Amino acid sequence: MSTVAKATERIGSGWLSFAGLLILLLGVFNVVEGIFAIANDRYAAYATSTQGELYVFNLNTWGWLHVLLGAVLIAVGAGIWSGKEWARGAGIGLAGATALLQMLYLPVYPFWSLINIALCILVIYALVVPPRGSTAD
Repeated sequence: MSTVAKATERIGSGWLSFAGLLILLLGVFNVVEGIFAIANDRYAAYATSTQGELYVFNLNTWGWLHVLLGAVLIAVGAGIWSGKEWARGAGIGLAGATALLQMLYLPVYPFWSLINIALCILVIYALVVPPRGSTAD
């Protein structure tokens, strides 16, 4: 009795394509937001004029945090599009970390932070739904 090696067939997933695009977009948003926080004095003046809020870092540190996280998100988005299995887990973790970072950033720009949190939740859903072994279309 001969054993026939069954080729592993990868299934394309529109959800993974969507998640890859969203995580790339989140990465770009974070990089732009970080650069804006580092370079723009008016941005810092607006953010620090809020009374009674607790800031863990100054805005320069927030800016660098956003730039670094955005660069990693862009790399993970490229990994999702190229079909890397590690990128799905990393994307879920980074989307959660980005949502937490945006929650801490909520007193500075609440509307923008809420949009980012909603996109992070959508990314997590889009990365969890496809079956294991599927790739972006």
